[in-house]
Amino acid sequence: MSDEEKQTDASNHEPNSSIGQSRRKFLKTGALGAAAASMGVPKVGSAKESAPAETNPYGPNPGGGISLPKDDYRPWPAIKNNNFYMPGSEVLPKNEMRISFLGSTPWPPTQLQSGTSILVELGTGEDQPRRFFFDMGNGSIRNAIAMQVPAPLINDVFLTHLHADHYADLPYMYPFRAFSGGFNPLRVYGPSGRTPELGTKHMIKHMREMNRWHEENFNACPIGDGFEIDVTEFDWKQRNGIVYDKDGVTVRSWPRSHVKDGAVAYRLDWEEADLSFVFTGDGRPDELSAEYGKGADVFVSEGTIDVPSLSAMKLGAPPELWEYTIDIYHTMYYAAGYLFKQTQPRMAAICHYEYAGEALAAESVAEVRANWDGLFMFGGPDVQVINVTKDAIWSREALMPDGAAPAAMDPRWFLKPGEKLPETMSLPTPKIPREKQQEQFLRDLEIDPKKYYPADVYRKPVQKWPGVTLNPREMLEARGIKVDS
Repeated sequence: MSDEEKQTDASNHEPNSSIGQSRRKFLKTGALGAAAASMGVPKVGSAKESAPAETNPYGPNPGGGISLPKDDYRPWPAIKNNNFYMPGSEVLPKNEMRISFLGSTPWPPTQLQSGTSILVELGTGEDQPRRFFFDMGNGSIRNAIAMQVPAPLINDVFLTHLHADHYADLPYMYPFRAFSGGFNPLRVYGPSGRTPELGTKHMIKHMREMNRWHEENFNACPIGDGFEIDVTEFDWKQRNGIVYDKDGVTVRSWPRSHVKDGAVAYRLDWEEADLSFVFTGDGRPDELSAEYGKGADVFVSEGTIDVPSLSAMKLGAPPELWEYTIDIYHTMYYAAGYLFKQTQPRMAAICHYEYAGEALAAESVAEVRANWDGLFMFGGPDVQVINVTKDAIWSREALMPDGAAPAAMDPRWFLKPGEKLPETMSLPTPKIPREKQQEQFLRDLEIDPKKYYPADVYRKPVQKWPGVTLNPREMLEARGIKVDS
């Protein structure tokens, strides 16, 4: 660890997460300004042949970077730390949006990048904001938990398509969500396919069949209805059709060209705050995204660097393979910049991309800047965070310590909106107790606990459900939280 990293680590009083900061600079302030500076100036010959440009190609902004907006790119009082987002340290104010890139790569997963997932949070002024997950790629749930998202409150998952890097953590997450207090059904939204067996409902049905052993095993614990999954499958062909419309939030979808029918993009509009978010999912640059993405506060595109000859030299595969893959599946950075130019968001970002290393960092930014001169960032490495209000927008990296513990259980999680805290709360009774799932001879093989417990700490094993009733006020008061009756 460098001296600079040690100082940063110490000043924040958080464990260093080995986040490889020296490898990421271009993805933070570099992508926002410094790297863009090298792209934005006109090409020069020798010192004798050229003079400094009379004007900044991206507009005047003395001392403010070459491409950052002059007015609305700034932090505000609700931002506790201008340089890092500290998970669990900021209550999201009313009418403020927070977008967190929980995962940002298709393949390969690395220490820097998990599978694609974007969390959109809408501030209510309460401890827990409204949350929407767009895709749930491999490794992203680890980041959600480290970001202090309570497991029981993980819900409303919108899948852009059924590539595994966009939903691989879903079969892992849902039973543990139920085990952790998510006693209500999980809500999943996703497109149909060309045939029924290629749609979201079919995938979810067989995902649960795959997890049957796991589900029955965990049914020895209080699960409630947590294993149930409410699937909203919509027509993948719909153009700007409504997928979700509740309490002033609307999510719409449109189809994308991604080799196989069934890939979609999403736009979320939040009426009360007049804020919007677009995620294209995967696919080729298309006219519908340019049309329906117009004016979004944050527009997120997938992206792929278009350097097939360099990729061939670095990774060995022939350039023709790279060209073919890009040209039937993906949006190269040039095209992402073009989409940004067409839609004119306040913030543009690229997610679902392979980090190409320092050698190609500047090239990545340059390809975007060929068409887009506005505010821009990469949604990785994990976890990048964008806060948005009507007046300002700010981006930071989340400070993610190793071994981050999940958020402490709060009995208020189990209440419906507007419901008062009761005097007592009982956990659900297990549906399939251990003794109904397991043959007696296996329990007979267990070692007597008295053989390994020291005598003064021995406790009798609890091997049948005892019934658990909580006193929610006592739980909260033990944490220094008093709740009015």
